[in-house]
Amino acid sequence: MTTERNGKILVIGAVGQVGRSLTRELRARVGADRVVAAGRATEPPAELRAAGPFEKLDATDKAALDRVIRRHAIGTIYHLAAVLSADGEKDPVRAWTINVESLRNVLDLAVAHSLAGVFWPSSIAAFGPTTPRENTPQRTVLEPTTLYGVTKVLGENLCHYYFKRHGLDVRSLRYPGLLTYETYSGGGTSDYSVEMFIEALRHGRYTCFVRPDTTMPLMYIDDAVRATIELMQAPAQRISIRTSYNLTALSFSAAELAAEVARRVPGFVCDYQPNFRQAIADSWPRTIDDSAARQDWGWQPRVDLAMLCDTMLRGVADMAAKGVRL
Repeated sequence: MTTERNGKILVIGAVGQVGRSLTRELRARVGADRVVAAGRATEPPAELRAAGPFEKLDATDKAALDRVIRRHAIGTIYHLAAVLSADGEKDPVRAWTINVESLRNVLDLAVAHSLAGVFWPSSIAAFGPTTPRENTPQRTVLEPTTLYGVTKVLGENLCHYYFKRHGLDVRSLRYPGLLTYETYSGGGTSDYSVEMFIEALRHGRYTCFVRPDTTMPLMYIDDAVRATIELMQAPAQRISIRTSYNLTALSFSAAELAAEVARRVPGFVCDYQPNFRQAIADSWPRTIDDSAARQDWGWQPRVDLAMLCDTMLRGVADMAAKGVRL
């Protein structure tokens, strides 16, 4: 799929964790005027407003989404809007509406307008306690224990259905836990990995909501954005997975991350008080087999644990110096 020749790009959820970084990278690659950022925020970040077109959009409103597609001659959609795992347990009705109904709207309109393609992210939350936790296969048991995970399994199958039924070129990645210092809204089970850096610099201490031995697949945002774009640029004949590709870069425990932070922040102390998110983390894989992504379209991660820690601490410090409170 070559988005440069298939109309403009719409990024739904552009204000979020992945959306902001993805929008910036897409604009750098194809031109700011060819990437329309969209989100529910009335006042989007200045970066999104100044660098290119922005639409206030609720993707659960199908008519509004249709108008945006028509107004900007959209050819490709990156649909990132979602309610994450922990927040989904607090408000399951909202999670279902945003995670499922908005995806169906995007897929329906992509077919109606003969769009070049759609990207939609799944998650390791699609797995569950009956899934093999070590070297989790591409094709395996999907019995999640959170509504967020349920919506991801449903979404994967919906994407597969629209490809088989309508020929829609829809592609997906099962994102691991993602780390970035630019946007942090909470509501996810892997959030401890971001909070630890923030609290280390702010207070020199962090109380972690999972056990020290808790290990899950994690990835720095730059790798996730690059993987997303590489997947979308791959020739269609190279795409063998039409549900969602396994994707991974790193797997480390909370204690291992705390040790790396302590090496860089003298005196840092991490305490552990597991809460309800521990059970969610325990239902997710520890390591992932993403060989299908590597074989089909050449996926290779670039950011290791040392680079991740250095980048996160430097970025959090820079944001604090600018007066941005995460």
